[in-house]
Amino acid sequence: MTNSEFDVVGIGNAIVDVLAQTKDTFLEDNALSKGTMTIIGAETAESLYAKMGPAIEVSGGSAANTIASLSSLGGKGAFVGKVRDDQLGDVFTRDIQAIGVHFNTPSQGVKTRTARSFIFVTPDAERTMQTFLGACVELGPDDIDQELISKSSITYLEGYLWDPPRAKEAFLKAAQMAYGAGRKVSLSLSDPFCVSRHRDEFLDLITNHVNILFANEEEIKSLYQVESFDEALKQVRGHCDIAALTRGVNGSVIVARDDVHVVDAEKVDRVVDTTGAGDAYAAGFLYGYTKGNDLHVCARLGGIAAAEIISHYGARPETELAELAANTLGQ
Repeated sequence: MTNSEFDVVGIGNAIVDVLAQTKDTFLEDNALSKGTMTIIGAETAESLYAKMGPAIEVSGGSAANTIASLSSLGGKGAFVGKVRDDQLGDVFTRDIQAIGVHFNTPSQGVKTRTARSFIFVTPDAERTMQTFLGACVELGPDDIDQELISKSSITYLEGYLWDPPRAKEAFLKAAQMAYGAGRKVSLSLSDPFCVSRHRDEFLDLITNHVNILFANEEEIKSLYQVESFDEALKQVRGHCDIAALTRGVNGSVIVARDDVHVVDAEKVDRVVDTTGAGDAYAAGFLYGYTKGNDLHVCARLGGIAAAEIISHYGARPETELAELAANTLGQ
């Protein structure tokens, strides 16, 4: 894909990830539902922050994680998301710009504290997330820059963005701008509960606005309200140009109209933390797609990126993904 300053612009919740290793007893003592993502208020956020042990703080959020992995692959990425001019806002801005991502969404006048997501990782590598959306909900249509969208080959949207009303407006505005500029639109369904909240709207969006859809097995089954993956696979055909469906250890399945590509998962010695695996997969796939690779190679690149992420704690790559991909694919 040519004539683009950026390969992908991601639009999503600008969140500082606060990552901590913990025991199941901590989850039980604080009535946290293991393996889920829960939206919390400011008071709960302050309470959890005070109780938790040592943690790593990095810029995060689903779409931001995707753009970070894209950058590690050698891609040119941009990000749109809302932070406040406060301590964690500075952490987010410095961190994402330091890895070469274009980020300049205005923070003036933001009233709510910068968002943070507490990610508690138990010894079995399962993650439990408690997220305070904070300034994220202030993202609105005025934050969408038409020039940035038109300069990006793909506009990538995270499903979580559909929750706050003004962010939904920004979401739709960006999709319409991308379509008007002859660019592609990609969507990640993000979470089964997110899908259940917005099922009808997502179905309309996917059918009429989305070129490339990302979903895991549970999300795509939730979207079509079916019990089996095979049934969901049948239904997603024809609803968008490409659906990239991840299945954990079973790899991924790519549906492109009448073509179906089944791609094995990359080998991982030990799964440490699944945080950000889907985000990294999307990065690898979109990077491959913008470089003109066939869909099988795109899926391999997604699997390579995801495998690196789950081999350690945190949603950002610790190994240069460009080098890892070249070595794995023999390029």
